[in-house]
Amino acid sequence: MIWCRFQRGETIGYGRVVDDEVIEVEGSPVTAPDYNPKETGTTYALGEVRLLAPIIPPMLYAAGPNHRGHVEGMARRRGAEPNYPKFPEPNFRSVHAIIGAEANIVVPADSTGAVQPEGQLAVVLGKHARKVSSRDEALDCVFGYTIGNDISERVWQGGDRTMFRGKNCDTFKPLGPWIVTGLPYDGFRIIVRHNGEVWEDFTSAEQIWDVPTWIMELSKYTTLHPGDVLWMGTQGADGDMFPGDTIEVEISGIGTLRNYIVAE
Repeated sequence: MIWCRFQRGETIGYGRVVDDEVIEVEGSPVTAPDYNPKETGTTYALGEVRLLAPIIPPMLYAAGPNHRGHVEGMARRRGAEPNYPKFPEPNFRSVHAIIGAEANIVVPADSTGAVQPEGQLAVVLGKHARKVSSRDEALDCVFGYTIGNDISERVWQGGDRTMFRGKNCDTFKPLGPWIVTGLPYDGFRIIVRHNGEVWEDFTSAEQIWDVPTWIMELSKYTTLHPGDVLWMGTQGADGDMFPGDTIEVEISGIGTLRNYIVAE
């Protein structure tokens, strides 16, 4: 199924996308019993609504360096040798920086003027999880998948003692356009396009640690909650984006997350 969060006029709601229609439901499907929320009886044409980020998660985890190509690309940027991770090391991202598809990514006025994309598979959790001990149990905690773009300001990222500015400015976390359920975790093709030019083309099978491994690792130390989101990392270290540019992340079976770079 395809689940969305949408706005029509002043109203924000949730719905199930079927062909070119949105069937409105009561409440978020992620927290509804048995993932089967009640339909309201209202249906909209998809073109009548504005798609918002499909969820504002309680917690947004980032898998960090989870593709060898990203480790190598970032090392080249620094002029250093790659340092591959020895175990999963999650990071956090600000949920206040989340925006939806077709929204603007705003480059802060005091930055260098360039930002960089990181197109990523995003995993939406649907159950509480603590000390998950098997891969099957971990995958049973997954509600569905969506698309993330972990926007970065590399000068700040490299110079600050934390990644607060470099990763978490308002609008730096595009997410969407919707959540798709029932997909295999290891079969995604991920394409990043900058102004129509392909910058990255890779698959989820190339991850250093896969979805169930990350869920088991996270749940060793913290309780995962319904609606939590985990971004699974990217392959490369893409080039610079400037105001006026368009960035797209396409993931097979899900769709395309498109956003626009603007100056503050």
